[in-house]
Amino acid sequence: MSALSNLTDLIDQLGTAHVLCVGDVMLDRYVSGTVERISPEAPIPVLRIEKQSAMLGGAGNVVNNISALGGGARFVAVVGDDDAGREVQYLVKSLDTITADLVIDCARKTTLKTRFVGGTQQLMRADTETTDAMREGLEAQVLDQVSSLGNGFGAVILSDYGKGFLSDAVIACVIETANKAGVPIIVDPKGVDYSRYKGADLVTPNKKELSEATQMPVATDEDVIAACQHLMNTCGLKGVLATRSAEGMTLVSTRLDQPQHLTAQAREVFDVSGAGDTVVATMALALAAGANMVDAASLANTAAGIVVAKSGTATVSAPELSRALHHQDIGEAEAKLADLDQADIQLNKWRGQNLKVGFTNGCFDLLHPGHISLLTQARGACDKLVVGLNSDTSVRLLKGETRPVQTEASRAAVLGALSVVDLIVIFSDETPLQLIESLKPDVLIKGSDYTIDTVVGADIVQSYGGKVVLAELVDGQSTTNTIARMGQ
Repeated sequence: MSALSNLTDLIDQLGTAHVLCVGDVMLDRYVSGTVERISPEAPIPVLRIEKQSAMLGGAGNVVNNISALGGGARFVAVVGDDDAGREVQYLVKSLDTITADLVIDCARKTTLKTRFVGGTQQLMRADTETTDAMREGLEAQVLDQVSSLGNGFGAVILSDYGKGFLSDAVIACVIETANKAGVPIIVDPKGVDYSRYKGADLVTPNKKELSEATQMPVATDEDVIAACQHLMNTCGLKGVLATRSAEGMTLVSTRLDQPQHLTAQAREVFDVSGAGDTVVATMALALAAGANMVDAASLANTAAGIVVAKSGTATVSAPELSRALHHQDIGEAEAKLADLDQADIQLNKWRGQNLKVGFTNGCFDLLHPGHISLLTQARGACDKLVVGLNSDTSVRLLKGETRPVQTEASRAAVLGALSVVDLIVIFSDETPLQLIESLKPDVLIKGSDYTIDTVVGADIVQSYGGKVVLAELVDGQSTTNTIARMGQ
């Protein structure tokens, strides 16, 4: 089963997860209609209003996403004593899995962003808000709330939009609460001083924010990794998940042996509003459900790919996430198939990351437990496994005119769905000798029905210091035997 398929089990567990979310809530209002003329009063479009809607924004969109994924949350935020604040309270109350502790500050204006949209084009945004710090009495009330919440959470979120609610004291209190409870804390940061978030397990800046916070370039993978590590070292952070738009995400954490790059999953980008909220919500829920850091980031990456294809401040549901993973699984299996030139490029990248490349080959006509055992042992002997797959022509030469049972495309698709297989190259010769000479794998793996002297390409691999490994076989398992049993 592929790694992406395994994530579907994680989605089912999100409904059991519960998190604490503390941050800046806002109201996103959309005034939509059509534009058919220019105003005679000024060179501006006249919007004929047809519809108005409002939804939670900022940290409110984080808990909205948590609820949409089936998870639960305790939500701590501040609103003003105004119509926008009352609408925020109503919208939060409508989320069945969210318990809200909304502090009302009579001296504040609830952050309200009103967007005027003609067709699919946003014409203007008008903001009403207060960004001053809370009064001391209210800050003390928030600190008491957070400190008394106890240990009933699997993760904690700080959603910082720079609206004055998350003072240094509130941030320090939330991080201390999470650390005492022994649960991960994830921060959607604001500004350039990330030392405010010292002790956090993960901050999630986008590429622009990462560059501004570090004053370092972020043009390449190596640049981004260096900037993330600098941020961790100088600000006392345990990890950084850098969101990089079309370039995907990069995860650097003290929990990982090496940085992880996640390919962007969006097929089309309509609106990036709120994508960061979706990433934080999914990441926190996944960690609260017991996922490791890489699986949680992979799920968050998939969720972000869904939400940017939607209009406005959107959310992702668990069924949408499951469907997207299914499509990814198929796409990733196809993406593992490469020609020789593409394989050479990919191997050079892996070697640039000091990864050990292994190679095995076969017809893999009807996949059986013996194949799985061989491939699993092969992957265990290296960091990345390349499989040389006999073409249909090659199989007929070796096995006769009745073989293969499945076409090379079908066989490649099945192999590509296995998480232990990283790359597939189809070859038409009777042996993979030419392929081995070109790819120069670090490890060559075959079954123990061979001896090292009889393994094709063993002398080549050994000549440059490579290793030959003989994998143990599963008794009674072969494609020929399987076909014979099918004919009985």
